[in-house]
Amino acid sequence: MERIQKADVLRTTESRLHGLLQQGMAGDAVAYRDFLQATSTHLRAFLRHRLSRWPDEVEDLVQESLLAIHNQRMTYDVSVPLTSWMFAIAKYKLIDWLRRHVRREHRNDPIGDEHELFSSADEEAREAQRDLAVLLARLPTQQQLAIRHTKLDGWSVRETAAALGISEASVKVAVHRGLKTLAFNLRETP
Repeated sequence: MERIQKADVLRTTESRLHGLLQQGMAGDAVAYRDFLQATSTHLRAFLRHRLSRWPDEVEDLVQESLLAIHNQRMTYDVSVPLTSWMFAIAKYKLIDWLRRHVRREHRNDPIGDEHELFSSADEEAREAQRDLAVLLARLPTQQQLAIRHTKLDGWSVRETAAALGISEASVKVAVHRGLKTLAFNLRETP
């Protein structure tokens, strides 16, 4: 019974937000403001759950997500649930923030004691890095760099494209093809 009630609430929310967005896109400023306010409530809950360790960052990400939703509103496909589209945008904003945060934290990591530095886990990580380097060396340079920057270094597609001097679409294609080739090579390796 509880699942049915939750499903009804979700359908009602989806329908209400969809209606407000459609009215807003048709020029109703009040409906659009109501859409953004209701959306911010849902995004806040979505992000608060995922950023429990960084509660001070939630509001900034809500605002970034709302701005992205506003800027991308013309690309919304009405055949897709609106809430899925909104949460996908928020998820990508969250991923971007986490990448920036991890890079910033990584630069500020304190060095532990020498026992920790020379642990067996570090040796295993070095071996894994060597193995990965061997696998990546089999790929064309552009695919190697695209995978290294986006998947290992945590760069965004835009940052990688700028660094390599190619389009964002080319980065995505290089990563896809490179990963496909890596998967094939791993299956073929005894």
